[in-house]
Amino acid sequence: MLVSVDLDNRFVDAYGFDIVERKGIGHPDSLADGLAEELSRAYSRLCLEEFGAILHHNTDKTALLGGSATVAFGGGSMDGPITALVNGRFSETLGDRKLPVGDLIETVSRDFLCSRLPLLRRDDIEVRMRLNPASSPGHVHSDTSSRDGGRLHWFAPRSLDDLSERRRLHANDTSAGVGYAPLSIAERTALDIEGWLNGSEFTTAATYFGSDIKIMVCRDGGDLHITLCVPQIDRHTPDLATYIDRKRALQELVLQRARGLAPSGEATVALNTRDDHDARELYLTVTGSSIESGDEGVVGRGNRCNGVISLMRPMSMEGANGKNPVYHVGKLYNVLAQAVAERLYSETGLPMAVCLVSRSGGELTCPEFVGVQQSGGVAVDSGYVTAVVEDVMGSLPTLREDLIAGRRALC
Repeated sequence: MLVSVDLDNRFVDAYGFDIVERKGIGHPDSLADGLAEELSRAYSRLCLEEFGAILHHNTDKTALLGGSATVAFGGGSMDGPITALVNGRFSETLGDRKLPVGDLIETVSRDFLCSRLPLLRRDDIEVRMRLNPASSPGHVHSDTSSRDGGRLHWFAPRSLDDLSERRRLHANDTSAGVGYAPLSIAERTALDIEGWLNGSEFTTAATYFGSDIKIMVCRDGGDLHITLCVPQIDRHTPDLATYIDRKRALQELVLQRARGLAPSGEATVALNTRDDHDARELYLTVTGSSIESGDEGVVGRGNRCNGVISLMRPMSMEGANGKNPVYHVGKLYNVLAQAVAERLYSETGLPMAVCLVSRSGGELTCPEFVGVQQSGGVAVDSGYVTAVVEDVMGSLPTLREDLIAGRRALC
């Protein structure tokens, strides 16, 4: 692997400003990410139970189409279903053994969305599948095609011998994963406030708030300027005065919490800024999420693997959720790059950003290129970086197990 280290004395907290976004667990994009990953996990577990190996699949093009709802103080209704549009590819067979892929997708989609949005009924969800079993381009047909493995049988393996990654663990794509450490003040603030609002203690006490929370944190020097969208649930909101009182109280609670996080102690908080009280245009919902009425969610538009969307940081455009956890670098390299950055930071005390680059068909556990951007100090030795990368790559089997078991979240 080629390792390059670049010294850049600018670190994001030393900039004049920082901008960070966080989408809560009920946001449509977070729901799409979560559904795609849950589908991959469930399919992977089924394959392991049936065959002892994970067959080829990907669900990272999954999307959610918003339904329709009528909101009203004291309780409204869902009028049209949310559509889970599961786009992807699955191996439905291994030789003459068939997997119930359609049934799995139907069940997992409804179970997941109802678990994230408890006020959503199973009948409020429509599941549409567009599954293409075609192999990736590249196999040249010939008289010996029927005897070859590889791409010809990529999504219809005759036996486990057709899974080439069992012989050599290779990268499925030329791609890059990015990670950095430590998190900035604005990043920590976005994670803290959204996690608190969607945490069990707060939601148990304030059941009238929904989970489709979106937060934007702008740091200006030592000050924090926060814009929040937090829905209220109509069946728990009897009238406009109650809605306004709760909004004001929540704004004050968030302001007090933000002041404890701001370096200078100065913070501003704006909440539900599109509200028009006179026109009754409010962030009032039936289920606690805008997915109930027209909004859409798409994999890859939500939080990055470290939980935030940070505008002043390096970022991979890969949608990690729903990718095969065995060898899809768009998932694995983002998680592993973050692990490398955290390791380098913990051992040197210096802020680090790390990029791991794969080459399609290359050795998965040996990135083609490793780029490190270091803030301050003397540049770390490339040999040291190589040793850290190799050690972190050794954790790949455990990482894969954690992803499949759901012990490792990606957003």
